[in-house]
Amino acid sequence: MRLHLCTWKEVEAYLTEQSGIIIPIGSTEQHGPNGLVGTDALCAEAVALRVGDKTDALVGPTLSIGMAQHHLGFAGSVTLRPTTLIAVICDVVNSLACHGFDRFFFINGHGGNVATASAAFSEIYGQAALVDGRSGLRCRLENWWQNEAVMKISRKRFAESEGSHATPFEVSLTYHLYPEDAARIFGTELSPKVAPKGPIYDAADYRRRFADGRIGSDPGLASGEAGEQLLAAATKAISARYLEFLAED
Repeated sequence: MRLHLCTWKEVEAYLTEQSGIIIPIGSTEQHGPNGLVGTDALCAEAVALRVGDKTDALVGPTLSIGMAQHHLGFAGSVTLRPTTLIAVICDVVNSLACHGFDRFFFINGHGGNVATASAAFSEIYGQAALVDGRSGLRCRLENWWQNEAVMKISRKRFAESEGSHATPFEVSLTYHLYPEDAARIFGTELSPKVAPKGPIYDAADYRRRFADGRIGSDPGLASGEAGEQLLAAATKAISARYLEFLAED
């Protein structure tokens, strides 16, 4: 059930039964020559919607622009500054907390959001305790790929070619979700086949080190079939984690 497809009365009725909400968070950034710019947000949203269906949870609107400053050397990438993303997360959580939500489960599609989200959660807890004088509000960030079920499929299908950006597992999920777009870019020539590895600094340095945007990966291995398997595995694993989160003391 999507928050933005509900009426306010439906949301109010939901809150009489439970106080948890799932919020997808991703990024709008380059994903190599054969990956969609919206990959991180699209993956997070797809997993979140299916976890919501499986657990009868409300799913909030996707926070589709994340902290991606190092990708600005590639056309189409959009970023929020860390301070801006902290403010966005805080405002979203505090807005929903006004109505009685107190368990915020962020399903994340972008590794670059992790540190900033953690800082935002600290801001939220600090305000709740020091300014509002209340406690009990909780936030968690769950990377959709970071569970044994997903990684098992990744290891079997992609092995060392998984890499760390523009990876075949995330590209596979988007190919499953958007087959028409996948057909347009599938088979794009990648050179070298497996991208180089290295550190990440600013946008200019990133573009110099990783000319086509990939890091250590071969997304030419991506397929819609693999994406379907990955989505099912992620949904099962993260649904269990969401229910555990709701049941915490």
